[in-house]
Amino acid sequence: MFELDVRSRKPIYEQLMDKIKEMIMYGILKPEEQLPSVRSLSTQLTVNPNTIQKAYRELEREGYIYSQPGKGSFVSPEQQQPTQAQQIDMRERLLKLFAEAIYLGFTKEDLQKLYEQAIQEQERGHHHD
Repeated sequence: MFELDVRSRKPIYEQLMDKIKEMIMYGILKPEEQLPSVRSLSTQLTVNPNTIQKAYRELEREGYIYSQPGKGSFVSPEQQQPTQAQQIDMRERLLKLFAEAIYLGFTKEDLQKLYEQAIQEQERGHHHD
């Protein structure tokens, strides 16, 4: 269900967060669906339970999931309107990514095509790896 790259410079908890967000955005994980328990996911991925807990805590803080004591973590109901904080955070991350893409030689047209591809994939419910 989740593939993590232990050689990546990106921390494991961030990789896990990205995967879960992607699965929610593409409808693979449905609203109100229960996520694997910290213990079972920790065993499945051979990752420290604290790492899984940190990812779940951050996802909850960002509004993607919620937890019920004694029951576990669940995908939040259909994403409400994005919060201003979420939009500001995304804007900052996009600016960094755009700056890096421009540095690597991407043109405005290249970025426009990627944007259009993302819209098409979102509409079809596909995800990228």
